[in-house]
Amino acid sequence: MVDARITVNGKVQPLSPAAPHTTVLDFLRDRGLTGSKEGCAEGECGACSVLVARPGVNRPTDWVAVNACLVPAAALDGQEIVTSEGLGDLDPTGVPTELHPVQQEMAMRGGSQCGYCTPGFICSMASEYYRPGRCGSAPAAEAAEPEVEAHGHEDDHEHGPNGFDLHSLSGNLCRCTGYRPIRDAAFALGAPSDEDPLAQRRDAPAPAPVATEYSQDDRTFRRPETLAEAVQLLRDVPGAVLVAGSTDWGVEVNIRARRADYVIAIDRLPELRSLRVEPDYLEVGAAVPLTEIERRLDGSVPLLAQLFPQFASRLIRNNATFGGNLGTGSPIGDSPPALLALGASVVLASADGERVVELADYFTGYRQSVRRADELIQAVRIPLPLAPVTAFHKIAKRRFDDISSVAVAFALDIEDGIVRSARIGLGGVAATPIRARDTEAALVGKAWSAEVVEAAAAVLQSEGTPMSDHRASAAYRAAMLGQSLKKLYAQTTEAVLS
Repeated sequence: MVDARITVNGKVQPLSPAAPHTTVLDFLRDRGLTGSKEGCAEGECGACSVLVARPGVNRPTDWVAVNACLVPAAALDGQEIVTSEGLGDLDPTGVPTELHPVQQEMAMRGGSQCGYCTPGFICSMASEYYRPGRCGSAPAAEAAEPEVEAHGHEDDHEHGPNGFDLHSLSGNLCRCTGYRPIRDAAFALGAPSDEDPLAQRRDAPAPAPVATEYSQDDRTFRRPETLAEAVQLLRDVPGAVLVAGSTDWGVEVNIRARRADYVIAIDRLPELRSLRVEPDYLEVGAAVPLTEIERRLDGSVPLLAQLFPQFASRLIRNNATFGGNLGTGSPIGDSPPALLALGASVVLASADGERVVELADYFTGYRQSVRRADELIQAVRIPLPLAPVTAFHKIAKRRFDDISSVAVAFALDIEDGIVRSARIGLGGVAATPIRARDTEAALVGKAWSAEVVEAAAAVLQSEGTPMSDHRASAAYRAAMLGQSLKKLYAQTTEAVLS
């Protein structure tokens, strides 16, 4: 195979001599591109973010912001990235001659003080600046005070009058400037000009996946071309580490100094990137990033639409996948409770073929599952039709970008005031994500009434085996389970009354 290479700010850079575990951040900084910074090294501060050209949802290419501290540089073999140094107008030697509109607004509106976080904010802001469908169309100078109602965001503190979605900046932290001037800069942005080269770049196809086999010092990073090749490698190389978005494995590499002798990248396998609707189920490929799922579903699965904004940050969701979240087996992952409530199944693939396992039967213990060592998660299947009453409640210390103390997902069918069916998924209250079977039984066939809900809430409080840790006490977790059901009842009652 040809030598691994990455196009950085329009110039092709060889990956060698970087080690297979080298992150994009270290790869860039070793080449003098020091705009991206290491802050947390685990995807929580955003100081390292860069732009990656990916297949678009509504156009051939989207500019997607990712955490450079988590992604292996080898995972971007054949791909195209832009750093904060690559924004704006550059002379033939690569020296900036004019600020990018995002950089200009940040400078003019006081969005930077020490500057450590600024390059990351700028890359995340640029990703949203170039997002197809963003409402802003006025020049920047006119965009500060337009008619809010015209864009459908009246009294919406999470969107600017120019359509800028503040969630695009979640995962970026600033400790000295404060967020108001950064928000002001975001809300002042107009639309990209027709001459903007990065805007024009969106109309050409994104780089295709490149089959990669990169080795240094007896360690190998491998990107197979097909699912068949991937599962055969998984069988032939015991102990190989599967990597998709690397939002979990990247933390292991950075914080715990984990190294793998053999990494198999499955994030770009076509067989794991589909999203299709069949007559009786919706199938989501295990390697489709959550942001892409969110945009492609466009609210058609309301429970997932509630989950996505509360799942980590936009920077993480741009890389994280259902397959990765389920594959780690964490009892506090946010997607398992929602998928349990939806009655999802997982499609497991190996060299022997496929098998389908109910998610409720998938987890067997703390970070353990029925998935064999030679299997990978190919897809998640959600049965149709969907339950009409759904909700996702995440209890955490912060509203966004935090780990759950408790996560509860509901999917109920209530007809003529009677609960006809109920599925409730729980996270953070046992060694695995679980179904609240006893509570479901206490609801089905009963009236959806305050008395029934009060009794069922008491049952829900006893589900699982919650523990006390630095996030919450066992008693608090149990109490939040009961309150979550009462909250759902109050919300549905309000909806009926309104």
